[in-house]
Amino acid sequence: MKVLVTGAAGFIGSKIAFMLASRGDDVVGLDNINDYYDVRLKAGRLRELGIETDDYCNLPWNEMQNSHTLPTFRFVRMGIENMEQLDALFANEKFDRVVNLAAQAGVRYSITNPYAYLTSNLIGFLNILECCRHHPVEHLLYASSSSVYGMNTKAPFSEDDKVDSPVSLYAASKKSNELMAHSYSKLYGIPVTGLRYFTVYGPWGRPDMAPMLFASAISQGKPINVFNNGDMIRDFTYIDDIATGSIQCLDQPPVAEKCPNGVPARVYNIGCSNPVKLMDFISEIEGALGMEAIKIMKPMQPGDVYMTNADTTRLETEIGYKPHVRLHEGIAKFIDWYQSSKNPLKIEN
Repeated sequence: MKVLVTGAAGFIGSKIAFMLASRGDDVVGLDNINDYYDVRLKAGRLRELGIETDDYCNLPWNEMQNSHTLPTFRFVRMGIENMEQLDALFANEKFDRVVNLAAQAGVRYSITNPYAYLTSNLIGFLNILECCRHHPVEHLLYASSSSVYGMNTKAPFSEDDKVDSPVSLYAASKKSNELMAHSYSKLYGIPVTGLRYFTVYGPWGRPDMAPMLFASAISQGKPINVFNNGDMIRDFTYIDDIATGSIQCLDQPPVAEKCPNGVPARVYNIGCSNPVKLMDFISEIEGALGMEAIKIMKPMQPGDVYMTNADTTRLETEIGYKPHVRLHEGIAKFIDWYQSSKNPLKIEN
């Protein structure tokens, strides 16, 4: 099948694109390669997909690039905010399915840069929905987030819980995506699936997330900031499990007859269902690096939540999802990559 993967230079998007192309699907990856974080990391992910260029910052816009290593993968630099270019891409390629992972990420960044979230996460997502409406697709899979649970204190988090108390604009934008997708599914019969991603880690992870921040600081003997004095719990899930589960969902579009009110729209939690204390997570990184962290205890940050804990029963029952990588194994793989020459942000001691 032919699949569009937006956010293909991102952490999750690049892995999903690689897996789809590796199994033989015709994949077009799309990304605007913005500088929200170090572009060298995005460039490295694109190299893993066989997209080679001397200067990724100057990669031509709206020009299809062929992979040198994956025969069924192509890449185009494009922003989903550009409706004219996006509509032309849909018209030319006639996609069977779409994976929308393009978004402005980051909870804390949304505190200081709110308008970036309206442009990408709302206008950009509306453009995706409109393109799926006018160029019908079999299935739209899109990224939501565990952050939609906001101030929810019941654990584990269930898809049936109320999600009307977000604590960041990022979370509000993701809940908005779920509502927008449901309305388009109802109005136009588009099968849509939203995935509430919990904390993802592994090789090629984002540099603004805890695993990379901790590994970098500890390796250099620098202190790490431990928020809420370490009293936090996260549902850490390894990237391979997340990508595999996402593709399982993509392969199984919702059927109207099996969905509430006959609307072919579903939302699933996707995580590990084995939450870990932040201090235990840090301990695993210390063990893999063979170094002890210098810890600076700090209060809870605006927009953060105390706990994320996924109930993945629905995803396991309806889709067959089953994470396999335990934290000890996952951290070991992450640190191996972090210390290798593949890591473009590696700092030599």
